[in-house]
Amino acid sequence: MSEYAASQKSTLKLKGVGSISAGKKKKRKDKDSKHRLEQVTSQHEEEEKTNNTHVDKRTPAQMAFDKMQEKRQMERILNKASKTHKLRVEDFNRHLDKLTEHYDIPKVSWTK
Repeated sequence: MSEYAASQKSTLKLKGVGSISAGKKKKRKDKDSKHRLEQVTSQHEEEEKTNNTHVDKRTPAQMAFDKMQEKRQMERILNKASKTHKLRVEDFNRHLDKLTEHYDIPKVSWTK
């Protein structure tokens, strides 16, 4: 134990670097961030109130296209949700059975 009595017990001190405690920054209080958050939300709410008079500049064809796309997407979602995993696996197996032998994995060994 006496061998370690002379050892230094403080942190390393590097040349040209100030003390660690002087480099620490004070933490900002949460009041500033809360105040900024309130300002942003209030500005966002004001923008929404002023933008209620939004004018749709799309052509009738564009609106019809978007409507049909949305309808097809809902059909796809409902179709996927209606099948269980078991049904999907059965459909996939039926599809694989219909494929020709061209898609089978070829033999690698010539000896057998």
